[in-house]
Amino acid sequence: MARAMMEYTKTVLDKVSFDSNLFCREVQKAVQRLLPYEVEELKIFILSLVQQNPELNQCLIYLK
Repeated sequence: MARAMMEYTKTVLDKVSFDSNLFCREVQKAVQRLLPYEVEELKIFILSLVQQNPELNQCLIYLK
């Protein structure tokens, strides 16, 4: 089940990557819901999105 949440989170983040404010809110929710090792995996995923959309860089602060 935890894996399904991670995949769902990636899908949502990919779909909202056009709006940095919405993306940041979704990142905050994801950090609260996911397990610590999944947050590390999420960081890698978000860094790849940031390379495509540099304006999302501001959301990295939520990943501590």
